[in-house]
Amino acid sequence: MKETNRVMQSYGRCCASPSFFDDFYAAFLASSPAVREKFARTDMTAQKHLLRAGILNLVLFARGMPDTKLRALGKSHSREHLDIRPELYDLWIAALLKTIDDHDPELQQEDLQAWRQVLNKGIDVIKSHY
Repeated sequence: MKETNRVMQSYGRCCASPSFFDDFYAAFLASSPAVREKFARTDMTAQKHLLRAGILNLVLFARGMPDTKLRALGKSHSREHLDIRPELYDLWIAALLKTIDDHDPELQQEDLQAWRQVLNKGIDVIKSHY
């Protein structure tokens, strides 16, 4: 099965869990004081909607869609704007994978590998604009 199909099926199961996005942000914010500082003045309800769309954009990019949205995200998160340092994305991925593991009851090792591959492909585009 293609990696992006595995990821989409897993993501669907995660989105069916009412606390998925809350649990992700709890894990992500707990990962570093630098992360907590970046979100100190953030509307978390709006942020969860952005996250839902952002993950989908990462999957669509891995499926072959243009990188337009990811480049825009890279620019908005660059040192000139939100100043999201590249290493913070590694914490983001780690928190997301942990949350996926907690919320996808059918998750297999192959799914986690597919998630890593899909996420890193798009995150590399975003990081390249720092």
